[in-house]
Amino acid sequence: MIQKYFGMACRQQREQKKLSQEKFALMIGMDRTYYSSVEAGKRNISIQNIKKIADGFGIAISELLNEAEKFEAIANKD
Repeated sequence: MIQKYFGMACRQQREQKKLSQEKFALMIGMDRTYYSSVEAGKRNISIQNIKKIADGFGIAISELLNEAEKFEAIANKD
């Protein structure tokens, strides 16, 4: 399930920066369909790609993972 929450954190960061999936993926050198599947929670991605995404957002990996954990905590409250 962490992939789902990680994807939600990525989508939130991207939307806050008002970037399309295509523009963001191009900016970080990642295929748009691959990045789209990350946001959809369908990828168990490598730490290298997590770093690439975090760097693209200008945040630390830990911040991105903390956001994912917040989504998980919210989901588990219900």
